Amino acid sequence: MSTGLEIWEAFANDYNDGRQRFIAQAQRAGAELSHYAHPTLSTPDGQPLTLDVARLGPADATRTLLLISGTHGLEGAAGSAVQNAWLASQAARALPPDTNVLLVHALNPFGWSHDTRTNESNVDLNRNFIDHAAPRPSNTAYDTLHAQLVPDNWTATERQGVQNAIQAFREVNGADATFNAMASGQYRHAQGLAFGGQQREWSNLTLERILGEHLAHTERVALIDWHTGIGEYGEPFFLCFNADGSEEQQQAAQWWSHERVLGQRPHGMARPDYQGLVFRGVEAFLPGRKVAGAVIEFGTRGTNTSESLRLDQWLRFRAPQQADAARDAQLRHDLIDTYVPYSGVWRQSVLRHGVEITDQALHGLAQWN
Repeated sequence: MSTGLEIWEAFANDYNDGRQRFIAQAQRAGAELSHYAHPTLSTPDGQPLTLDVARLGPADATRTLLLISGTHGLEGAAGSAVQNAWLASQAARALPPDTNVLLVHALNPFGWSHDTRTNESNVDLNRNFIDHAAPRPSNTAYDTLHAQLVPDNWTATERQGVQNAIQAFREVNGADATFNAMASGQYRHAQGLAFGGQQREWSNLTLERILGEHLAHTERVALIDWHTGIGEYGEPFFLCFNADGSEEQQQAAQWWSHERVLGQRPHGMARPDYQGLVFRGVEAFLPGRKVAGAVIEFGTRGTNTSESLRLDQWLRFRAPQQADAARDAQLRHDLIDTYVPYSGVWRQSVLRHGVEITDQALHGLAQWN
């Protein structure tokens, strides 16, 4: 399948470049653009931090394909590239009747512009969409591990110490419980992994505003939230969060196949009890509407991505106390390559699969009765 764009045309070099490429592609496709600027923050070079939205198709359509990129900051380069490639495709210019497409670009603009997965408050946005008025979910297993997960120094010896602590926990509690402890979300440790925050973050509030302004008439939504990390190298991995046996889950399985959607085990383990997903936020912001879809990952380093989660936190909170610009630049490139590999083989695979998956959802949405 031709994606319509070469990889160097679809993939941006950084957030500012990505934003301009997305806007240009949306304009070429005839989309209506909206811009939501962060009220106080900017990029490292002083440019606006903006969440951009493009809409194709009629504003009053009752069916919507909702495509989100950049929930996890620096992963946005991959989701943005897929959005660009699809906007350049023929399907973007020939939508089914009574259908629109809403592309939300760089949900976490701070994270992408600052080369981190988390946002300005070190919050993992994909754990922030809980009910903050209710008691926050507890994660006592993570509490036990927290102090041992990010070393003081990024050396082979100290990193091995972290691995030893995780292995000791795994031997007692099992692989599934260990994965759940570190991935499901936690709400106590602001400098920890998978921190879901203490309040609704700006991106959370802004997504609710976007859906309220653009999807007042929609009745059925096909949702794709693009991510990277889980799965085989360059291959898509589907995490569908519709209820088992529900109409919405069956729709997603029809669009992308039952084998891809049902019973998935990330990294071969039981799916964590993820808290505060963007998926849940979309459902809450569109009450009474049917929302089917998935978080779709593109695989990179398999289980080795877990060390990069810790590196992300180390660069943010430990490295500034140990100034070494050359070391940190090298480690930063390694972090970026974990989530958006520089390999042309990986990037071509992402574009090919991404455009195909988007088209499948759009076709399925049109058939959803």
